[in-house]
Amino acid sequence: MPMLKEIATLFPYFRRYKFRYLAGFMFLAVASGGQMLIPQILRQAVDIMSAGNFESGVIAVLFRNLLAVAVCISAARFGWRYFIHGSSRRIETELRGRLFRHLLALHAGFFAGQKTGELMARSTNDMYAVRMASGMALVALADGVFMTLAILVILFRQAASLTWYIILPLPLITLLIIMLGTVVGKRFKKVQDVFASLSGQTQESISGIRVIKSFVKEKYFLKKFGAENEAYLRANIDLVRLWGLFHPGITFLSGLTGVLLLYFGGKAVLAGTLSPGLLLAVFSYLEMLIWPMIGAGFTVNMLQRGAAALGRINAVLNEKPAIVSRPAGRKGSPGEDLSVHDLCFRYEAGLPPVLEDVGFEIPAGKTLGILGRTGSGKTSLVSLLPRIYDPPRGTIFLGGTDILDYELSSLRKTFGIVPQETFLFSASISGNIAFGAEEELPEEKLAALAEISTISRDAKLFPQGLATQIGERGITLSGGQKQRVAISRALAGNPHILILDDALSSVDTQTEEKILAGVLEYRRGKTNIIISHRIRALSFCDNIIVLEKGRVSQRGSHAELLARPGLYKDIHTLQITGEQGP
Repeated sequence: MPMLKEIATLFPYFRRYKFRYLAGFMFLAVASGGQMLIPQILRQAVDIMSAGNFESGVIAVLFRNLLAVAVCISAARFGWRYFIHGSSRRIETELRGRLFRHLLALHAGFFAGQKTGELMARSTNDMYAVRMASGMALVALADGVFMTLAILVILFRQAASLTWYIILPLPLITLLIIMLGTVVGKRFKKVQDVFASLSGQTQESISGIRVIKSFVKEKYFLKKFGAENEAYLRANIDLVRLWGLFHPGITFLSGLTGVLLLYFGGKAVLAGTLSPGLLLAVFSYLEMLIWPMIGAGFTVNMLQRGAAALGRINAVLNEKPAIVSRPAGRKGSPGEDLSVHDLCFRYEAGLPPVLEDVGFEIPAGKTLGILGRTGSGKTSLVSLLPRIYDPPRGTIFLGGTDILDYELSSLRKTFGIVPQETFLFSASISGNIAFGAEEELPEEKLAALAEISTISRDAKLFPQGLATQIGERGITLSGGQKQRVAISRALAGNPHILILDDALSSVDTQTEEKILAGVLEYRRGKTNIIISHRIRALSFCDNIIVLEKGRVSQRGSHAELLARPGLYKDIHTLQITGEQGP
């Protein structure tokens, strides 16, 4: 069964907390056993009073016994909740941590096909369903089975002839649970899927609020959100409509047992074959049987929900990281000299290549510039160097060793990358800069890094300087300010190789030249790669390559490329003409 297959993935956690679960079920048995003693005490009291042998001392003893049982039940209930619910909370925490660690290990291509809101839903809403399946569902199952069997044994021992009549509706309750229970999981999965879509829509709208407002698209996104919200409502109503049949149906069928008891039990009392106290006890036991029946519905519902949620979580956990360290990968700091030989790369089989026969060398301590039109493969090239995507073996070497042979974390620590689309965390400016360092940075170091990127100039205008909080994704900063913070962040890590991927596209040319001069002076003797559309920025480089349609069409120094016809010279002419004006 699909449900059992998914629930089986929790077995390793159950084994880990088996003693906690065992203690919890022992307390649960004590609580349920105590509940079943109460009708017997009431039976004795009623029989004593109905026989006219009323003695206050006897009643006092029964009252004391009833009070002691109630105290034991209360203590046992605390015990099973502490151990069983506590274990389910621990499982939820561990599973969420495992999911998050796995997400961090997955390759960039996985996230290209996923919505952030959907992944968040799997980390929150689905985890709640798993917690209920590993906690309350097991309580309902164990308690239901234990109480049903125990109560039936008591009833058959004390009123066998009457019990045969009053348990007639019970098979109908079981049939109702089986019929409706299998559909619950499918509808709950639909609810979770729609919730994930709703979360994704909400997250996307909030993240893109500036674009929405600038294009005056509030009504469009409100309508789109309303459609998702309505779909979520309909999915929930479909589930609630079905689940709503459980409780009334079980209650109705359980009520039939009460009707049968009043008829057959009343006749037995009048005939003198059944004592009034036993009739009360049987009625109490039948009331107790309602919980196992309802509990069976709860169990099916929660297990179906948990299985559906686990299926969505396991779909992520079963994704294999496409980029991993090779066995016995080389650790330690790679060298700074980089060479690329006959590099061909495509993102997926069947797609056209984005890079073909690319080759170049960067000696340690030198700076390479890369120029190319949009879509020429520049970003794809620098994404292969730290293995954001895997290159073919034997094409990229660092320190004379194939980058595929390095331990992944050691390789990636070698590079500091500043992309064109900068991501900043919801923290202070200084906190974002310090993120790039492996140890705490002193204030003077932070100030020096901010000075190199010139973000210090802007920070003087902020309320708290570098300590100013910049909001989610740095929403309070301009594009140029974000890029400069990102440059300081990359410098904070002091990488062996710094890559600026069009990282100054949002600043003016004068500021760009000042920043590049400061960066290269700060990194004197270290290797750098600068991607830019501006020839002035590339003039700082020792060597330059020009990419066209994924191939290297030109290579040489700034002066050499200007001396011969080609894309580099054409762009330089256009930019010089644009600066001079008509």
